[in-house]
Amino acid sequence: MNIINEHISFGDRRLVGQEKAKHQIERILLSDRLAHSYLITGPDGSGKTAFSLALAEVVNGVNHLTDLKDLTISKKSSWFTHPDIHVFIPLPSTVGSDELQSRLELLAKDPYEIVDFTLRPALNDAESSKNRRAFYPIDYYHNEIRPKSVYKPNEGRRTVIVLTNVDTMRKETANAFLKLLEEPSGNILFILTASQPDQLLPTIISRCQQIRLHPLSKYEVAEGLINHDGVDKNDAELLARLSGGNYSTCRFLDIETLQQIRNESVEFLRFSYTQDVPELLNLINNWNKNLNKENQIALCNTLEQLLRDITVYRETENESLITNIDQLDVIKKFCTSMTEARLEEMIDNIQQLKGLLYQNVQFKYIGTALSLRFTRLMRGLDPAIDSESSWKHLPALIN
Repeated sequence: MNIINEHISFGDRRLVGQEKAKHQIERILLSDRLAHSYLITGPDGSGKTAFSLALAEVVNGVNHLTDLKDLTISKKSSWFTHPDIHVFIPLPSTVGSDELQSRLELLAKDPYEIVDFTLRPALNDAESSKNRRAFYPIDYYHNEIRPKSVYKPNEGRRTVIVLTNVDTMRKETANAFLKLLEEPSGNILFILTASQPDQLLPTIISRCQQIRLHPLSKYEVAEGLINHDGVDKNDAELLARLSGGNYSTCRFLDIETLQQIRNESVEFLRFSYTQDVPELLNLINNWNKNLNKENQIALCNTLEQLLRDITVYRETENESLITNIDQLDVIKKFCTSMTEARLEEMIDNIQQLKGLLYQNVQFKYIGTALSLRFTRLMRGLDPAIDSESSWKHLPALIN
């Protein structure tokens, strides 16, 4: 019997965007040829965890994230209370069972909630910058994950094991998990997510069917904010423009803070160009002190979008293509003064900066290094320190 029929829309109650991926999952479920493992990949904030949970629910007939209508076979309210659905997230080296449970409870209330220990070190302190690198240690696998794989379904069709961010697996854990993937029981379904699948063992990837999620468009993000978060249309459109396709993170952003960030981003470019060191250091230190990680990422997205607008206008002079249309005068002035600016390299530097923020590097260090690189790139010059020797920035930052 098919798990769903042609009248069911996958994740229709909560999933944001990703129509192509939704249709792919619907075709898989309609085919009645469910594989034993799926790998859902895509950038941060694209909805990988939400998709995984929706798939786990549909397979076991839970009427929650998808309206299953008469195909509901479970009386459970969601994946969180279903005995055959087991969800795991990467853990830091020290974590209490109550803390992990609290995060799963949050995820049960909202599948787009940020529960990753690296991105959100403390649930009760939005400003916390404590370094909590999370991964799948081998004892976590042996004591918690593997035992669930031998369970037979209690009331569902499959025993479903959801592993988020499997690209954080330690080598020994990945090798042990591979053996489980190679010899799965007929009643188990693994659903894995990864933002960086290139970090996975190729043999793990080869044993999974892949479902690729794309960055959400600003229209999809805005629609999600309006429909699911009750955000005003104008505010939602602003958040969406600065989201970088990350719906999960932009819900944590404050509109007033964002407006201030936009204005200060322009100042950052001006101070970098004029080499106004006191103003730059003051601005960067304030960002480091007053912005949490979500807002620091939003700052990077704001800078990136501003540079993209400058790039587009410099090449086309077409105002209709500008995202920050209210900043058009600023964009025109930058185009006039930065005729030789290497804008694509500046954007690449910002993207690298975001990667370092996710690794918990303090903003004051990478922000200062970024301004030093921008000073020369805005004049069409090579950076004083090439990208392969970025460690050479360190003496200037600590002296």
